[in-house]
Amino acid sequence: MATEIKLPALAPSMTEGNLVRWLKQEGDAVAAGDVLAEVETDKALVELEAPAAGVLGRIVVPAGSNGVKVDAVIGWIVQAGEAAPAAGVPAAAPSAAAAPAPTPAPAPGGAASAPTLAAPAPARAAGERIFASPLARRLGEQGGIALDTLRGSGPHGRVVRVDIEAAIAAGRAAPAAAAIAAPQPAGGYTDTPHSSTRRVIAQRLTEAKQQVPHFYLTIDCRIDRLLALRAEANAALDDAKLSVNDFVVRAVALALQRVPAANASWSDAAIRQWHDVDVSVAVATPAGLITPVVRNADRKSVGAISAEVKALAGRAREGRLKPQEYQGGGFTISNLGMYGIREFAAIINPPQACILAVGAGEQRAVVVDGALAVATLMTCTLSVDHRVVDGAVGAEFLAAFKKLIEQPVALLV
Repeated sequence: MATEIKLPALAPSMTEGNLVRWLKQEGDAVAAGDVLAEVETDKALVELEAPAAGVLGRIVVPAGSNGVKVDAVIGWIVQAGEAAPAAGVPAAAPSAAAAPAPTPAPAPGGAASAPTLAAPAPARAAGERIFASPLARRLGEQGGIALDTLRGSGPHGRVVRVDIEAAIAAGRAAPAAAAIAAPQPAGGYTDTPHSSTRRVIAQRLTEAKQQVPHFYLTIDCRIDRLLALRAEANAALDDAKLSVNDFVVRAVALALQRVPAANASWSDAAIRQWHDVDVSVAVATPAGLITPVVRNADRKSVGAISAEVKALAGRAREGRLKPQEYQGGGFTISNLGMYGIREFAAIINPPQACILAVGAGEQRAVVVDGALAVATLMTCTLSVDHRVVDGAVGAEFLAAFKKLIEQPVALLV
């Protein structure tokens, strides 16, 4: 019996996705759980697995299709000797350059042929549209690759990920860099189409700011002891180095353990009190802000948190996070201290009730025992959903956080 391959909801906010490429071709045998295709969601590039064993009998939605609706039938798995159902009309029309293309012949020996770097694309007419997958555009921007210098290997010349990777490997980034550096005509501008990620971010932040009753609490933390402890720890480490943010994540986790009322979220039916301490860490990516989650952060050492945050941030920037790595979380940290930002207030990420905005540590004048002194202060602002967390609870959380930051030996226990 034929089995539908549907585009699943790979994230809570997902209503549509982009079908980047098929990893199996029509006629290929598949086992249940085999990776069939790559789908770009609003957060990451996700692998789509086969729902059943059989043969990929028909591809309904071709590679390169954008705006494919959740639950749309994108293909069929059939059994040996069975005919695939009629293709029907895809739920989302593919982009103009994404019409089905003939399946390339396999390489000798049955192995998939490695992507080859095509000759530079012929000169394009002024204003001619360049067809490329969203992932290819992002990778091209990161690697300094001008898309108009490539001849894509996708359907109808569409530039896809393998083309960018091959161009980077061949050292073709220079033309893009030159193009970026070239002076722009007076009054000119460039429109960058919204990515799926950017659209969802815009929608969620607008809703959060309009619908969540924010209030803000700000506190200064002296971090001289923390900086000394960090320097001592890093001197003893061979490779991995701890950042101030690693200590902040650990301090937030322990503070939530001590003030569990701040580890909560809102729903129309109830206030949900989280038993686990899962801390989201905001990461800037070319596509927008992503918040991967450090699970059970209160049970992990600063070193373990450091390694996990680095790995999650790396996958986030590559668009390779798995849904379980960025979904959930009861509390978010947004740190702009590395950019020299002294103080800011962040927008809450619903349904969470709190987000901590962390500024840069800087030396300031303070009064100690009636006399002026110099100390390194870090300003932190807690944005709070007043429906979930009252002012007293927010203040209690910040007091616990400040104590941990200013007596950092407790973070190593």
